Amino acid sequence: MNSSIKKDSLELSSKLTELRRDFHRHPELSFQEFRTAGIVASILRELGMEVTEGVGQTGVVGVLRCSDGPVVALRADMDGLPVSEETGLPFASEEEGKMHACGHEIHVTCLLGAAMLLAARKHSLRGTVKFLFQPAEEINAGARALIDNGAMENPAPQMIFGLHNHPELAAGTVGVKAGGLMASVDSIGITVTGKGGHGALPHRDIDPIAGSAAVISALQTVVSRNVDPLQPAVVSLGTICGGRANNVIPDSVKMTGTVRTFSDDVRNSMEKMIRRVVENSAAGLGCRGELVYEYQLPAVMNDPAAAEIARRAAEEMVGAEGVVVPTPSMGGEDFALFLQKIPGCFLWLGVGNPEIGAVHPWHSSLFTADESALPIGAGVLAQAAIFALEFLARN
Repeated sequence: MNSSIKKDSLELSSKLTELRRDFHRHPELSFQEFRTAGIVASILRELGMEVTEGVGQTGVVGVLRCSDGPVVALRADMDGLPVSEETGLPFASEEEGKMHACGHEIHVTCLLGAAMLLAARKHSLRGTVKFLFQPAEEINAGARALIDNGAMENPAPQMIFGLHNHPELAAGTVGVKAGGLMASVDSIGITVTGKGGHGALPHRDIDPIAGSAAVISALQTVVSRNVDPLQPAVVSLGTICGGRANNVIPDSVKMTGTVRTFSDDVRNSMEKMIRRVVENSAAGLGCRGELVYEYQLPAVMNDPAAAEIARRAAEEMVGAEGVVVPTPSMGGEDFALFLQKIPGCFLWLGVGNPEIGAVHPWHSSLFTADESALPIGAGVLAQAAIFALEFLARN
């Protein structure tokens, strides 16, 4: 086919905008993406693909078999958030208390656009493209559900690409980086136990609130005094709960938090360091400190060869000047689980535009995006798949 991916993707702009706005009006929470999945499956079937629904509960997998050869996967996440939209847009969410505040409807739209572009080139592609529409990224469960349900098998891809919108990158740009792009995600649960009693008689009690304060203060030294300053790491507490009355010292206090790292060595050392701080700091005030440490997601580590393919694909759409090397984020992404299986690259699609108010961060009730990014995202994914099939066929 003589027509370029860029030209054809731009011609899809109005269709992609219509799709994005429809998805945006009807956000669905994790593992509840029934409407979205139904539309996705219908479009993929219209494009002549083999379609499997209900993968990992509400996921959809489409397979575009073009010829004998390698297999490349493209992935998009579909779920929204329990956020009440305040954008005032004419296509704002119609679902009370739900919103696409992280832009996953953008990802679904871009991948459907890529499916249209690649299906139109079916007879010229060297291999097979697999389209993974994933549920439940927001609760770190969807990628694992797809993998456990065989999404990476029959046929098994050798390389994978995905993208995430980024409001801090200007629309018309694409962020591509080899190596670490997003941090690992682990969770911590802390219980500090003492002996409750009357707040007016603290000498008769063992105060877990005072013990928790000591733990919280000491946790700040885990990164600042134990981790190489050149290695990024974060320990943050997000909840604390203890007591029910102002004049009663409770028996215990519970806290939860998150731990973010890039280096495997640093990640593997965090549990031991945090446990030492929790137990010893609480004990110093006569309390018992307990830690539950849960390893959730590895870091997003982009393969160098896949990142170079993605960079070339992005250049085809936005030119060399539009491709930026982004600053890594301590945010996490379960796309990392696919990257543990096979090489791949996760991209950032610029959607920022101050002139239309597209400046708010992910998960904000005011989040919005510049829709001119939609054909760019579709084109980059499609072109990356083409370049990857060619690369894998040669190697």
